[in-house]
Amino acid sequence: MAEIRIIGTAHVSKESVREVQEAIAEFSPDVVAVELDATRYAALKKQVQEASVESVLEAKTFTQLLVQWILAYLQRKIGLDVGVEPGAEMKAAVEEAEARRISIALIDRDIRITLRRFWHSLSFFEKIKMLYALVASVASIDEQEIDVEELKKQDVIAVAMEEFRNFSPNGARALIDERDAYLAHQIRRLSLSHERILVVIGAGHKEGINRYLASPETLPAIESLTGEVKSRPWGLIFGGIVTFLFVFLLVAILFSGVGTDVLITALLYWVLIHGVLTAVFTLLAKGHPLSALTGFAVSWFTALNPLIAAGWFSAIVEAKIRKPGPGDLGRISRAESIGEMMEIPLFRVVVVAAMANIGSTLGTILYFVFIFPILGIDVGVVMTQGIANMWAAIQAIF
Repeated sequence: MAEIRIIGTAHVSKESVREVQEAIAEFSPDVVAVELDATRYAALKKQVQEASVESVLEAKTFTQLLVQWILAYLQRKIGLDVGVEPGAEMKAAVEEAEARRISIALIDRDIRITLRRFWHSLSFFEKIKMLYALVASVASIDEQEIDVEELKKQDVIAVAMEEFRNFSPNGARALIDERDAYLAHQIRRLSLSHERILVVIGAGHKEGINRYLASPETLPAIESLTGEVKSRPWGLIFGGIVTFLFVFLLVAILFSGVGTDVLITALLYWVLIHGVLTAVFTLLAKGHPLSALTGFAVSWFTALNPLIAAGWFSAIVEAKIRKPGPGDLGRISRAESIGEMMEIPLFRVVVVAAMANIGSTLGTILYFVFIFPILGIDVGVVMTQGIANMWAAIQAIF
């Protein structure tokens, strides 16, 4: 039976760096297991090949990218405040193990799988609430006093996600609970071939891992932790409903007898409400006026097509003007403030895309809420009369 020692660390703690170094010297493990995957290990060793700007833009996962970058910024901001880069204790564990010629095991789940499972597991309203919470965290972090050793009680990202657990249990499960199980699986696998295992993980995972190691029969199958999450295509469903409602509204107005001028006004407001809000949100993201104009021009149509989004077109124009460079991803990962991030062309492009999409979606919601008061007609009368006349026309044809 392998002897396993688990060290729960704060990823931005000088004390955790010292604790890791002392534990390796005192425990003399034959393997050091670290909470890293291959991608983050390569980044730690400065061996990662930066993704191209083109691949980032072609993926069109703008909101997901923003969430990833802001989460990384929040952790990095804490690290900068105390003079230690995030993951310093992991780096110390790797360097100490290499110096002593001790094997290193990467036991965390691929970060890309974790982020995909996290994002796809969230409901639409969970995503909205989570984005709001992230923005609030960014706005307030400069005003907070940070007790780094207090962070040793939980992983930094886990701290942020624990705040969402009450209203986002799916997100917490993907980011925290599933990783507890995955890490426990990897530790048990190592115990089959090693005698002394030192595990270096974020403190927030320690309790969950210990629970699984004490009762391994409760571990979920490893396959259930690494596959793609089968989520409903809410975007397509929402887009389909919007298209149906809009067409049904126009047909009802047409058959209700209130006049073609009302129908034309309804169409005009569809274009204006979507266009104006998309353009305004693009400008709020400090997008170029041409990007805002592009969003204005296409949003009325993209709102009816669930396969495309107004933000994609605004992003294309913004990218042509801002011209993101191959070093932008690295600059984003090193930025010390959101303001500094906004000066990086690639970050600005992604923010413009996300904000333009928010403006267009808000336009759809406000249109259906206010269109009848704007038109000055009774929704009950129009719908009742329109449906009755449509039914009469159908019966006349058949």
